[in-house]
Amino acid sequence: MAEKLFTEFPPVAKQEWEDAIIKDLKGADYQKKLVWKTMEGFSVQPYYRAEDLKGLKELGGKAGEFPFVRGTKEHNNWLIRQDYLVGNNFKAANALALDGMMKGVTAPGFDLSQTDKALKADIKVLLKDIDLRAVEINFKGCNDLSILKNFIAIAKESKVKPSAIRASFDYDPLKQLNSTGIYSKAEATKLLVKALELVEEFPNITVIGVYSYAFNDAGSTITQELAYGMNMGSEYLCLLQDAGIRTDEVAKRMKFTVSISGNYFMEIAKFRAARLLWANIVKAYGAKKEDSCKIKVHAVTSAWNQTVYDPYVNMLRDTTEAMSGAIGGVDSMEVLPFDHAYKKPGEFSNRIARNVQSLLLDESHFNKVVDPAAGSYYIEELTDAVAKTSWDLFKSIEKAGGYVEAFKAEKIQDSIKETSLKRDSNIATRKDTLLGTNQFPNFTEVAEKEVTKKTVTRNATPKKKAGMLGRPLETYRGAMAFEELRFKTDKAAKRPVAYMVTYGNLAMCRARAQFACNFFAVAGFQVIDNNRFNSPEEGAKAALKAKADIVVACSSDDEYANEVPQIAKIIGKKAIVVVAGDPECKDELISKGIENFISVRSNVLETLKAYQNKLIK
Repeated sequence: MAEKLFTEFPPVAKQEWEDAIIKDLKGADYQKKLVWKTMEGFSVQPYYRAEDLKGLKELGGKAGEFPFVRGTKEHNNWLIRQDYLVGNNFKAANALALDGMMKGVTAPGFDLSQTDKALKADIKVLLKDIDLRAVEINFKGCNDLSILKNFIAIAKESKVKPSAIRASFDYDPLKQLNSTGIYSKAEATKLLVKALELVEEFPNITVIGVYSYAFNDAGSTITQELAYGMNMGSEYLCLLQDAGIRTDEVAKRMKFTVSISGNYFMEIAKFRAARLLWANIVKAYGAKKEDSCKIKVHAVTSAWNQTVYDPYVNMLRDTTEAMSGAIGGVDSMEVLPFDHAYKKPGEFSNRIARNVQSLLLDESHFNKVVDPAAGSYYIEELTDAVAKTSWDLFKSIEKAGGYVEAFKAEKIQDSIKETSLKRDSNIATRKDTLLGTNQFPNFTEVAEKEVTKKTVTRNATPKKKAGMLGRPLETYRGAMAFEELRFKTDKAAKRPVAYMVTYGNLAMCRARAQFACNFFAVAGFQVIDNNRFNSPEEGAKAALKAKADIVVACSSDDEYANEVPQIAKIIGKKAIVVVAGDPECKDELISKGIENFISVRSNVLETLKAYQNKLIK
């Protein structure tokens, strides 16, 4: 019989915990101080206990058992994928893939989105020396069936057993709808039916792609990505069922490409919830086999999170995101190179991206435990919350007529736009941190030479045009607004100088100087900090001598009322005087002509834009 640990300690009732918390809060609002209101539409408590899991229907079970919350397989191995842009140089792409496979890649991907035409001879060059039994081959950017036809012909010539060949093709007409607003139900049906016919002899080739990653690219929440991805999958099941194809055959030929955002625990919950939701959706469509209800997930780290300034931080983002995917139990994963946002990845960045997964597999042994999150009160609750919230959103789209109809009515675009505006606001006000971009920048950094104005500038908001069913999704990176700001500074003839006039209370002047330096460095301004001047007059004169464009008064609130006007009088119109903080004497200072204040309440982006527009023409 299993022995319980720590029996010498008496159990603590939940109410005792609550009473202790309320006492420590000293009257502060529990809900506001400790309960996290997520953008996904539900609240997260500050702690969870075993009794919180009572009533969770899907708790327990084993990996490989319906509804597959704990995993679709009895192990946690996943394939390491890396995609190679083919263009029209099939030999070079083949060389990159062979090199990648020698260094850990087990699922090479070929991106044909910029390829003019891929003949059978071209595909042969692409697959040269690749053993079709050893790795999963993936084709991305498939526009017509010629790629699939040529691959099948080569596979048959290889004499490899059809069941031994693993491959994927991303025929995904709804992906085109998301990116261009164009979609034809008749053409989509024809394309997918023919693709399914071509792979009848090959049980381990998927041909239907569900690119829910697109929603993350547009700034969606985790539950929006999950729900709308399920809606896309449901649309294909319905479409092909109407064409006379059994649900079991359709479902087993489908692969979801899903993002991994930086929300560590929520992403783990998302993958667990995805298996639960998809299993029930496929079952509802009449699948006869439980295996047909298993979702196939290829996960990719988030491009939306990547930055072009302080880009090595992207390695940290990639690592935590990959950990979420590994713990969440994905089937394959691609870690984007850290410089993916602004240049074609080279050997170093590709190597680092591969090795993130190799470290998780071979050194951290993440593949040794199936669903290590199981039993965690927090993650089990998150899984339930993500699943329920996503399911409600999924049903609302189905009620509106399904994915295509909802897209035509622009319900999906409007919903994601509303979310992305909130996320943009959080980044602008630093409620959300993008390390090295809107917070804690590298003061001396200048953008790498590959970064262009186009790299950091968002495209115009898409509009519906003739021939479109609805306006396309707007894709961007969360950091772009700050990057555009800093890039403008980088390219200016003169970099503005922000000078810290530190005086008075040592602790306060240093704290506010550090805050102000960080604040202005976000825009790429040169910042000059100082330990402490003997008087504000001394500091103001030093600022003039340094030819500062911005003079920042840094001291305590008590010392601002009388002394900031003195600084302003010395500076005159030769620089902009800014007060670091939001002092009680603010109204008094404003009455004396002091107009500029920066604090934690500031909209950092808009404030810096205003100063930049005054100083850089």
